[in-house]
Amino acid sequence: MPGILAFIRRWLPSISIMVTIFAFSSIPSYEMPNFSWADTLVKKGGHMLGYGLLAMAYLWGLRAERNDLKGNVAAARYAWLLAVLYACTDEFHQLFVAGRRASLVDVGIDALGAGIAIAAWGWFHRRG
Repeated sequence: MPGILAFIRRWLPSISIMVTIFAFSSIPSYEMPNFSWADTLVKKGGHMLGYGLLAMAYLWGLRAERNDLKGNVAAARYAWLLAVLYACTDEFHQLFVAGRRASLVDVGIDALGAGIAIAAWGWFHRRG
């Protein structure tokens, strides 16, 4: 039982964020809010924030017992890769949502958000 609780503790944040991203991606385009002149900034910023948080949650799950620098770097790379892969599946999912479309630009923005979060983690980790 302790192993299961540790697994849940490590991976529940990732699963929660993935469910939240999926829910937002399931909103048809005609139900999406419009933020006037700031629409693109808010929506693309949301992509970056969401995937930055997802990358950090993946890192939390992957780093579980790692205390060495080499393990941390590998975990950070895998966390970024998992976030980008999830971004790809999310864009595919949007092909089936009314008025939505898949966008490689959005995958790039998601990858950038995940990369910035991982880089910030690395910077703070080295300073600490």
